[in-house]
Amino acid sequence: MTVFGFAVCTKPGPGVSAIAALHGPVVPPGWSYNPSNWTQRTPIIALAVVGLLYVSRYLAGYQLGYFPDVWHPFFVGNPTDPKNGTEEIVTSFVSEAWPVSDAAVGGYTYLLEILTGIVGSRMRWRTMPWLVVLFGLMIAPLGIPSISFIVIQPILIGTWSTIALIGAVAVLIQIPYSLDELVATLQFLRRRKRAGRSLLRVFFLGDTDESPSGPARQAQSESPADIFDQRPGVVAADMVGGGVGLSWCLGLALALGLMLLFTRPLLGVDGSVANAHPLMGALVLTVVSLAAAEVARILRLLIVPLRVALAAVPLIWPAGVAAAVFAVVTGLLLIVASLPRGAIRQHHGSWDRLIR
Repeated sequence: MTVFGFAVCTKPGPGVSAIAALHGPVVPPGWSYNPSNWTQRTPIIALAVVGLLYVSRYLAGYQLGYFPDVWHPFFVGNPTDPKNGTEEIVTSFVSEAWPVSDAAVGGYTYLLEILTGIVGSRMRWRTMPWLVVLFGLMIAPLGIPSISFIVIQPILIGTWSTIALIGAVAVLIQIPYSLDELVATLQFLRRRKRAGRSLLRVFFLGDTDESPSGPARQAQSESPADIFDQRPGVVAADMVGGGVGLSWCLGLALALGLMLLFTRPLLGVDGSVANAHPLMGALVLTVVSLAAAEVARILRLLIVPLRVALAAVPLIWPAGVAAAVFAVVTGLLLIVASLPRGAIRQHHGSWDRLIR
């Protein structure tokens, strides 16, 4: 991590990146806000710090024998095993299938997220496209498998890990904040390719995002201190409202997904139905996380096939009356929650036609 930090987290020397940092737009063309602003990146960095210090590092310490036990306030493990739920999971056959500590691998990923979140100015969507793509790929595609690990806990191991659930919540919040910057960078690369520039060169060295005949505009640099020198309410509004929002319909889907996760203790279901409900709930929560980003709001429609699968659960596996009624009602409410698009408050260039 020290090598990566010294190699990447340094000021660029003379070259295309330096020129691109001085000339060109700060806000992507057609966008009403800058997805590379510090107010957009700070939530991701803060959640990665939480995941590193209080989830991955802590669990890795137990897996490697530095801690005799781990904190676990909820979810009792196997009654015949003195280990609690978290200890059962981090020492299960799933975790031990890795040749190294899987929690430590997660910590390494969090470290990369922190470093790649800090590097670059608020123009990095065009000055460091490779870094933005790396940043986005680490959070969304690598975050979804970590959520999948949460899904299999009650199915394969029969219990939950409170600390792992905290880490999953952090990942779900990170995902929507990373998508808009990735979209802005991909739009920029497409414009540069249409302008006749070398796509590979622009990807690694950046560009000014100016047309050949257009004027070279001076970019105004801004440090994180300048951003956070504003009133706390303004900073918080920029963090929450900058391309990320949870409409009432997504909020309803979020609540239903959480209920599906815990039907085993709430409704007393067991067997295959108790395994199917957490799977559906985790998938609903993942879709809600993706759709919370305005650039990915159309993904809310993925809830519809999940509702169909949920309604089929009582038909495939026998369940009690309460579980069957719950599945039908929840499925109908999920349809209601998935159809409204919700308010779109920002503009995202050419991407707007896919949103609106």
